[in-house]
Amino acid sequence: MLSFLLPLLALLAAPNSAPEPRSRTFRFEYTAAVPAAPAGTRTVELWLPVPHDDKSQQVRQLRVSAPVPYTIQTGEYGNRILHLRATGAELKGFEVKMSLEATRREHLSLPLSTGQRPTPEPAGPNLRRWLAPDNLVPLDPQIRLWATEVVTKAGARTDLEKARAIYEHVVSTVAYDKTGQGWGRGDIYYACDARRGNCTDFHAVFIGYCRALGIPARFSIGFPLPPERGTAEVKGYHCWAEFFTPETGWVPIDASEAAKNPARRNYFFGAHDENRLEFSQGRDLALAPRQQGQALNYFIYPYAEADGQPLPGVGHSFRFQDEQ
Repeated sequence: MLSFLLPLLALLAAPNSAPEPRSRTFRFEYTAAVPAAPAGTRTVELWLPVPHDDKSQQVRQLRVSAPVPYTIQTGEYGNRILHLRATGAELKGFEVKMSLEATRREHLSLPLSTGQRPTPEPAGPNLRRWLAPDNLVPLDPQIRLWATEVVTKAGARTDLEKARAIYEHVVSTVAYDKTGQGWGRGDIYYACDARRGNCTDFHAVFIGYCRALGIPARFSIGFPLPPERGTAEVKGYHCWAEFFTPETGWVPIDASEAAKNPARRNYFFGAHDENRLEFSQGRDLALAPRQQGQALNYFIYPYAEADGQPLPGVGHSFRFQDEQ
């Protein structure tokens, strides 16, 4: 028997009562500082990700302060995107501030947490996309070989067992280590070679191996909140993943948090905690309206173009404050 499935079997034998998800309500502020455009620039465009409502989070009281009119559009995979076009005096630089209130609930996989077999949630309209490669996560023979070796060694047969085997492999063999260069891009070959990186690298391996074996898996990115309630600056992003089986629906996992918190290794297979706020899904993204530059590897920080060319140096800062 697969030893790593013992916690799941214990859950299956538990009473059929769903645990009450924990929740957290907070204010979040997102600031983008666009630098002066190069001399001769006629137009600067700016795109910001806007958090969305889903079954794990609700967003309220969205307020935007900007020097020019803006729109909020829906892009790929339901991502919400703020866009504005600046000319004239704003070409010397400007700032956009977005504030909102959010309630984030713990995302628990009901079949895994209760042993029940309810009708799972629909797979959604993008299931084929979540089986396809990304630019930095190819599905070539080498990736398929590595993924097959992992699940074969574990004796995994079902898609749920295979996903668990991949998760255990990633958590056991990749170190959370942001030293040197190459990490943070979600490059599966970098992660498989260096065996270290941040959340994008952990989940590149998990998602790539799942997809290579025909298990849909998708990428989400947002911001982490510390477990302690209060107010503070948020230094950077966090990302996570989900995989799909017809028996379970979408199952949340967080391999990098499991690596950082070994005591919660079982928890993060089948759960995302409430200490996060999701902003967008997917990789290789086309924005709305479409940017002229290349597709974005992922979309969490502000992106700007000056006359259709990527504008470097856009600053950003983020803060949260828990509601009492």
